[in-house]
Amino acid sequence: MSAVTELASTAAYTVAELHAMPDDGRRRELIDGMLFVSPAPGWPHQEMALTLYTLLRAACPPELHVLAAPFAVTTSTVDEVQPDVIVCRYADLTRANLPVAPVLAAEVASRSTRLHDRNTKKAHYERLGVPSYWLLDPDGAGELEVLELDDAGRYVPTARAVGDEVVAATTPFPVTVSPARLLDGLRRP
Repeated sequence: MSAVTELASTAAYTVAELHAMPDDGRRRELIDGMLFVSPAPGWPHQEMALTLYTLLRAACPPELHVLAAPFAVTTSTVDEVQPDVIVCRYADLTRANLPVAPVLAAEVASRSTRLHDRNTKKAHYERLGVPSYWLLDPDGAGELEVLELDDAGRYVPTARAVGDEVVAATTPFPVTVSPARLLDGLRRP
């Protein structure tokens, strides 16, 4: 699997240009007009992301909604990302996208996206004011790191779990998450 690619341009790409690009199975995202392209994720990534989606969906209160990628968070003409899982206010959704910051963005790392998720996307979500950012990693026994905005608008780690350890999250709503349990589907006979 190749790495996330940043494509150089003399001018910022726009969301309109992004939508005109071919659908070839790669994820294309814009951050400040810079185009990032990543390959389709593998099974461990998808297992973790979609099991998290199912878990969050079951615990979600009616005023919020849980969605899984591909679904666009389009906050400007030069910014469109597709977090692996989002929780947003139901009232903020449009049929096409989420035009404001979600209340939770979760990214599942893969070899090709690990640094991008931990740096570029983290900074982007911080600037947008996404209150809670979850970084998950399916490697090994699985890992979850919860970051939340502090009073200065900066992400600070508030919880971490590896393998069978558990995070009892309260933001954006109460839910208990074990990274190993999110990967159970990989271990079936």
